Amino acid sequence: MTAFRALARAMLKGFFRDRMAFFFAVIFPLMFLVLFGGIFTNQGVSKAEIIQVGPVAVLDDIPKEAAAYFKDSLEITTSSDEKDALEQVRKGDADAMITQRGDQLVVRYSRADQVKAATVQGTFQAIVQSANIAATGQPPRFSLTTDQVEDDSLESIQYYTPGLMGWAIASGATFGAATNLVVWRKNGLLRRLRLAPIPTRSVVLARVAVSIAIALVQATIFLGVGIALFGLRLTGSWPMIIPLLVCGTLAFMAIGLLAGAVAKSEEAAVGISNFVVLPMAFLSGSFFPLDGAPGYVTAISKVLPLKHLNDGMLDTMVRGEGPSSALVPMAVLLGFAVVVTAIASRLFRWGD
Repeated sequence: MTAFRALARAMLKGFFRDRMAFFFAVIFPLMFLVLFGGIFTNQGVSKAEIIQVGPVAVLDDIPKEAAAYFKDSLEITTSSDEKDALEQVRKGDADAMITQRGDQLVVRYSRADQVKAATVQGTFQAIVQSANIAATGQPPRFSLTTDQVEDDSLESIQYYTPGLMGWAIASGATFGAATNLVVWRKNGLLRRLRLAPIPTRSVVLARVAVSIAIALVQATIFLGVGIALFGLRLTGSWPMIIPLLVCGTLAFMAIGLLAGAVAKSEEAAVGISNFVVLPMAFLSGSFFPLDGAPGYVTAISKVLPLKHLNDGMLDTMVRGEGPSSALVPMAVLLGFAVVVTAIASRLFRWGD
């Protein structure tokens, strides 16, 4: 235990003294959290900007209940110049122009923003249907009730904090293991440790303990910044992120060991780690959701450890799932760590 404590203390001091390692493991991912928090927090729902040309009786006759709903999704300004209104729509200064000709509501929109175009069409179809029902004089037979499945307190930051934190954990564990292994091999420290009266397991356990400690520091900083600056609220079985982070750290340490085993220089180790971690972050939904991604992309993401780490933290921190929701991601991460570590051990070299 004395050798383990001494090695762990030395490794931990080395990490915090290495400004580049600390920057890329903590500060750099944290910059994205602050950036996303500033952009998306309290942004509200984006309204479609509509120019109304002339009187539109259909809008005036909307029932009060429906009018309140449409007011939340539409921002209507009036104009008497139809040609100018169409030009604004073409330029993207407005999303659509509406006018009424007899009993016909005319909507002219731009497809430059397809999401807004679909919103405009759907909204005005609902307005026309509502007006048609009102014209019959019959009360509507069906009603609609909508409600979100999540807690009302959830904000955007709840959804992207787990992904960015997972990316930070992956970067710290992978880069730390890869660069340390190469540097120690090149300066002969690995050979000296092998010849010293220190059990190999003490060296391995010290490296693992330091990586887990760094991951917990990263998580504490991320959660602290999210709570203090952007109103992050932890829900569900959020303490389960601790065993998830431990399993995730082991999985990404294994990737770092493999990169350090095959790399012959520190630059090569960094390059290999970057080549693995950065694309994995995009393919695992750390920066944006993969809902609209092609099928082959989602299929690839399912075999990536970062995807399972992100999903596990999202389930426990945001979706209100129980502790059991973290068991499958933890099992996948540990299995990945065992397989990749076995491969890295076959390629491991004590010296150049």
